[in-house]
Amino acid sequence: MSKKWQKSLTFAPILRETEKMRPTAILLLHCPDQQGIISEMTKFITDNKGNIVYLDQYVDRQDSVFFMRIEWELDKFLIPREKIEEYISTLYAQRYHMTFNLYFNDIRPRMAIFVSKMSHCLYDLLARYKSGEWAVDIPCIISNHEDLRYVADQFDIPYYVWSIKKDHSNKDEVEAAEMALLKEKKVTFIVLARYMQIITDNMINAYPHHIINIHHSFLPAFVGAKPYHQAWERGVKIIGATSHYVTNELDAGPIIEQDVVRITHKEDPDSLVLKGRDLEKIVLSRAVTKHIQRKILTYHNKTIIFS
Repeated sequence: MSKKWQKSLTFAPILRETEKMRPTAILLLHCPDQQGIISEMTKFITDNKGNIVYLDQYVDRQDSVFFMRIEWELDKFLIPREKIEEYISTLYAQRYHMTFNLYFNDIRPRMAIFVSKMSHCLYDLLARYKSGEWAVDIPCIISNHEDLRYVADQFDIPYYVWSIKKDHSNKDEVEAAEMALLKEKKVTFIVLARYMQIITDNMINAYPHHIINIHHSFLPAFVGAKPYHQAWERGVKIIGATSHYVTNELDAGPIIEQDVVRITHKEDPDSLVLKGRDLEKIVLSRAVTKHIQRKILTYHNKTIIFS
């Protein structure tokens, strides 16, 4: 690819989602289910001249836990945004034994992408970013191989490589350097776009429920090398993909998104790989979309995905 053509691909993103909307506050919360929570929270917002633009709630009747996402416009809201969290904590969190997170739609999440050698998920993520589909910033791409630098160059995003030795003797050193970069770039969440390395507890604990992975099948499923070849040998009739948050237990974190595609006996391993990779892109992008929109609430090892 010529330098001239590469340069033409470094186009500016089109109008962003946050540039089309008024500033809003987004509140995600969960607490023991009890009477009056919805009315109290909506009254707090409307009494202070906030216009509610989104409200979704759910009750887990087995555990008797209440979950809610509520969003309201800030342009006429009487409480300064820097004081909203303090008000909620003082007035409601203690009273209802509430756990909550407060976000603002004009403060964009900052996403780091980790990759190895496969480009399909990376291209899909970057295309969605550059088209303005996501209100997100991507300050860096991190890899353990040089192979995909050309992709990062096409989209004009800094690409950093730390090679990990086969015996993993330098893994702690590499991850410390990666975490220093993430801090410098003010990264708020990480996407593993087929990054073929295990993330250690240090990084997981630094980004709890903020590292998104894509797995090549339903979990648990075919493990080890060449999963699509294993699936073909077993004569499976569907293949799937799973996106989940990374936790200390390998491939066992809260599931965000899953999907399947049907196959027949006419498929061969190569066609399964192509269909599987296409599915991985779709499932990962759906999970990232929900995270960027702050529509995921994690509880124990499950997710509540708001519409």
